[in-house]
Amino acid sequence: MKTSGILKRILKFTNHNIKYFVFALISSFIGVSLQLLTPIIIGRAIDNIISAGNVDFEANLKIIFLLALTIVTSTVFQWLTTNFTNALTYKTVKAMRTEAFNKLNRLELKYADSHSHGDIITRITTDIDIISDGLLQGFTQLFSGVITILGTLVLMFTINPLIALVVVLLTPISLFVSSFIAKHTHDKFTQQSKIRGDLSGYGEEIISNQKLIKAFHSEDEAQEKFEETNGRLYKVGVSAQFFSALTNPVTRFINGLVYTGTGITGAIAVIKSMGKFTVGNLSCFLTYANQYTKPFNEISGVIAELQNAFASARRVFELLDSQEQSDDSGLKEITSCGGNISIENVSFSYSPDKPLIENFSLDVKAGQKIAIVGPTGCGKTTFINLLMRFYEVNGGSIKFDGVDIRDIKRDSLREQFGMVLQNTWLMSSTIRENLAYAKPDATDEEIIRAAKSAHAHSFIMRLPNGYDTVISENGGNISAGQKQLLCIARVMLKNPPILILDEATSNIDTRTEALIQKAFDEMTKDKTSFVVAHRLSTIRQADVVLVMKDGHIVEKGTHDELIAKQGFYYELYNSQFSNG
Repeated sequence: MKTSGILKRILKFTNHNIKYFVFALISSFIGVSLQLLTPIIIGRAIDNIISAGNVDFEANLKIIFLLALTIVTSTVFQWLTTNFTNALTYKTVKAMRTEAFNKLNRLELKYADSHSHGDIITRITTDIDIISDGLLQGFTQLFSGVITILGTLVLMFTINPLIALVVVLLTPISLFVSSFIAKHTHDKFTQQSKIRGDLSGYGEEIISNQKLIKAFHSEDEAQEKFEETNGRLYKVGVSAQFFSALTNPVTRFINGLVYTGTGITGAIAVIKSMGKFTVGNLSCFLTYANQYTKPFNEISGVIAELQNAFASARRVFELLDSQEQSDDSGLKEITSCGGNISIENVSFSYSPDKPLIENFSLDVKAGQKIAIVGPTGCGKTTFINLLMRFYEVNGGSIKFDGVDIRDIKRDSLREQFGMVLQNTWLMSSTIRENLAYAKPDATDEEIIRAAKSAHAHSFIMRLPNGYDTVISENGGNISAGQKQLLCIARVMLKNPPILILDEATSNIDTRTEALIQKAFDEMTKDKTSFVVAHRLSTIRQADVVLVMKDGHIVEKGTHDELIAKQGFYYELYNSQFSNG
């Protein structure tokens, strides 16, 4: 995406705050106009000082009062300009960050599965902060700079067109140098943004897996990889800053040449004009020449910020342009589910060149308990993702009570499910709020009853504040088994018509598992349930056991039927209880 296209998209986020743009423009115009009056006022004061003992003090006293009033008023309007540009900038990035976060909720799940979570977080936080810094600098310089350049040009040509022409002819050198350096810095800042995202992603990965890293004594390898990525970021950052740092001193040098040329030309004009072009006029002109070149210098000084902002904006817009879930606003909304599920010739793959599930068919009757077993990577969890429309099938169909799930709104479809996964998730909040996450209007009695059913009530009451105990990020202050119990209680509180249990008791001791299994049996009465299991001893009572291998159902039947068959399931089952 070209820089002009990025700028247009950024400006679209300012549409709802256009009033701040207008106020900033008006304030900037008044403030800069008053600022441009000061050289004229000072020039008059200089002309009133003819020689020693021949000074018009009365006239200069009035000029000093006018000068003070002009400076104070100009300062007030410059302060207002800054406030308005700040409001415009921060409201713009607020809208951008809100849109980016909302976009995450509309994206297909494969986006989160295929991108580093740390990199996604960086796009929404750091990259948008960088855009904010660039916008703040850009808007401020834009308002005051353009008005200053135009104002000084008009005034200089009014005072002396010849000297004004000298200033105008020398100025493009500064623009050429700035443009040349900007081309070199853009690529560097783009690389810097990408590596920064990689570094954030790797940092998030390392921090969240500290126990595993220490267990395998991999601290040195982790440090080495971090330093390698950090080193690349350092080299690119230094290179980008080196080129961008050249801009300011080079343009200042060129501005110095402009000022020198103006002074020499003006001095000659004063001598030759015989009083028509006075020393006060020259003083005024030199000030204007300096004010005219200053915006170019300031704008060149923020080129690095702008290039960095555009590089970050490109990453944010890549997120905003990612493919969303298909619109389901016009689809059917269901409020209840009988539990009959028909799966006909379903095919699915994460990558077109790597087939996973092919010609998968299954007929599930309401109230049945379906166990799904098989080796790692056979498609068990993928099947669950398809059931809940986290991913869309590539071929075939899945029907709930005769209705294709692609014709049902996702929210109402997922409302019929309750999930307990092997990887638990708890938010940083109280236990009460975590349990009520699936049913926000639940009463305290319902919450406690669900916790008791999940055998979590006793350990909750032993915590410092009971149900009001705040769980740290992802449940870091309670054990893995306790987190699992809370997740089970959360589903029991919701009491949905269809249950999905993906290794739901993997982190629980054998005695508690037996108790929870009874609670599950009670909860799943007359409900359709899918149990993904690795411990095959936990699924003996399933109505149907599906044995999957390489995306296909290779065997189907009850536990006893499959054992008697002595096929693939028989080998899996015996491998867990073999002696050696």
